[in-house]
Amino acid sequence: MAGKNKKKKNDPNAGVLASNRKALRDYEILEKVEAGIVLSGTEVKSCKQGHISIQEGYVHIDDRLEVYLVGCTIQPYEHGNIFNHNQTRERKLLLHRKEIERLYGKIREKGLTIVPLKCYLVRGKVKVRIGLAKGKNVVDKRDTIKKRESDRDSQRAMRNHNHR
Repeated sequence: MAGKNKKKKNDPNAGVLASNRKALRDYEILEKVEAGIVLSGTEVKSCKQGHISIQEGYVHIDDRLEVYLVGCTIQPYEHGNIFNHNQTRERKLLLHRKEIERLYGKIREKGLTIVPLKCYLVRGKVKVRIGLAKGKNVVDKRDTIKKRESDRDSQRAMRNHNHR
């Protein structure tokens, strides 16, 4: 078995195709949900090569309670032909009806939004982790940065103290 590149079973970044760090900076994530995504064959191949961007994306729920991922780009598959996909089209997300109804109710009443957080592979299928999010204002962002820096300083102090 020597020479095989096996992925670790518990590695959290195994199979991650794209992540949206901008969403974690700009929004406070209240709840996370995993959703399937409807893709064509060339889109799946392009995603597996890592040619997907979810930075500018958001999730839209229409009046028929269908969920769509809007604003994400999947680059055309380089070995594709005339049947290659449109790179910015809306892509349908697959969720259970009760999850859709619950999310729809929350974004209607509280002024929350749904953003894509991560795109990854599960047993060969492309999945999207979406998050119910509340926008941060400038003060909240500053508080987050201060907390992160103080945590980093305390970790550094602990590490230096333990090495003596």
